[in-house]
Amino acid sequence: MSKGRRYLIAGNWKMNGLKKDGRALARAVAKHLEAVKEPKKLPFDLLVCPPFTLLSRVRKAIKGSVVQLGAQDCHAAEKGAHTGDISAAMLKDAGCAYVIVGHSERRANHGEKDADVKAKAEAALAAGLVAIVCIGETLAQRDEGRTIEVNRSQLLNSLPDGATPDNAVIAYEPVWAIGTGRVATPAQAQEVHAAIRAALAERMGSDAAGRMRILYGGSMKPDNARELLALPDVDGGLIGGASLKVADFWAIAESC
Repeated sequence: MSKGRRYLIAGNWKMNGLKKDGRALARAVAKHLEAVKEPKKLPFDLLVCPPFTLLSRVRKAIKGSVVQLGAQDCHAAEKGAHTGDISAAMLKDAGCAYVIVGHSERRANHGEKDADVKAKAEAALAAGLVAIVCIGETLAQRDEGRTIEVNRSQLLNSLPDGATPDNAVIAYEPVWAIGTGRVATPAQAQEVHAAIRAALAERMGSDAAGRMRILYGGSMKPDNARELLALPDVDGGLIGGASLKVADFWAIAESC
């Protein structure tokens, strides 16, 4: 990773956690950082993204620590008749600093297209949140040799024009490696991350592209984190299952 970029280790809890469990998990993560004499000098930022129902409790559990709070999705509109949805402004008001948009599970389970993801990311930026914009190919697309093409298209069509290294993060998540135990090889991960950075350079210039953080989000675990995080264009991880076990989540962070 370039010296100009700081690692981001983001935990996506997905649809997991009740009140007691969520508070305990968040508190345990915060305690790891509290045990560090100068946590702000660590080479990584730590982020947890619990379900909406736990945002308030997790916010209280991490209060006073450098752990940051994020959400897993937002609606593109600021307010209105959208039953069951939550706006980016509401997330900001709830204490969030980040929001994930375009996760492959949202794209697959809710039929979200690049235009939908872009609109949500635009809403996030307008609300003062950092948007974590997710992209990634399916196994069929990889087998067809379309990996770079698919990721480039999703990136350029999902990323808002106002995106900068300060308000946006890219997360590459090969769909075939999410929750399957499979993981892209270091060579595969670096190839795609490098292609993403090249596309960003065309879009926003080489300086901004060089400062944009690109996370890997396909089954990163303690036993593969160090190798993946050592790659020149991998700037952290969007962690799913391993973020629900504080020992695993912290071990990944320490791999930075």
